[in-house]
Amino acid sequence: MPIKILQPTVIEAAGNKPKIIKEYVGRVNSGTGDVSIAHMKSPAGWVEPGQTPEFDEYTLVLSGTLQVESKDGIIEINSGEAVIVKKGEWIRYSSPHSNGAEYIAVCLPAFSPDTVHRDE
Repeated sequence: MPIKILQPTVIEAAGNKPKIIKEYVGRVNSGTGDVSIAHMKSPAGWVEPGQTPEFDEYTLVLSGTLQVESKDGIIEINSGEAVIVKKGEWIRYSSPHSNGAEYIAVCLPAFSPDTVHRDE
């Protein structure tokens, strides 16, 4: 039987400024460990610690610009574009521009604080 998700759970985000994470599917909201799907809004100037996650992350930017830093350099993902980050790759997300960023993130397996491995 299909499972209807009535509303997301707002989850506290890491970073220097408040970022909104609304998890629809994942460990917290639906008890799902296979995948997580979250709607995110990060303000202008937001930056989070670097991380080396144990999950693949697929991100679709809905509006604004998400900056993605890896050991290979920095790329900007604009509205209507997407990025794939493979597990085990060091990465740092930010939204440095004045319009911030709004995006959907899908993690396989689901995001977990125990498997994201944030920098100290």
